[in-house]
Amino acid sequence: MPENDPWEYTLCIPNDLRAVTVARRTLRLILTMHGLIRLVDTAELLAAELVSNAVRHTESPAALRVRWAAGVLRIGAWDADPGPPEPPGELELVEEEGRGSEWDAACGDVWGWKPLARHGKRGKLVWCELAVA
Repeated sequence: MPENDPWEYTLCIPNDLRAVTVARRTLRLILTMHGLIRLVDTAELLAAELVSNAVRHTESPAALRVRWAAGVLRIGAWDADPGPPEPPGELELVEEEGRGSEWDAACGDVWGWKPLARHGKRGKLVWCELAVA
């Protein structure tokens, strides 16, 4: 079954809020093609929040990373700011500026961040995981 084989994708995105829509649609296609349609709605919500935060809080390109292994979907957004993200629940809920990390904490099974260099640039990866029961 293709759902059991591990895979990983990285989508490089410009510092442009329109990239959030591109990332969501790309993720929907990836999950559909891998037979994980039941995860699409929640995964899209999480990816949109992670990518919008990466784009809004930095002035450089970002990347969406999606990995499937051992029944767990990990969605991450890399950005060029090496500082830690704001903890869940401390962001304002403003419709035009995203839903905030509290949505990530509420919808993702696990979330975290780690410093990560990409192409010689320091930054961080903020990620969350969805497990298939």
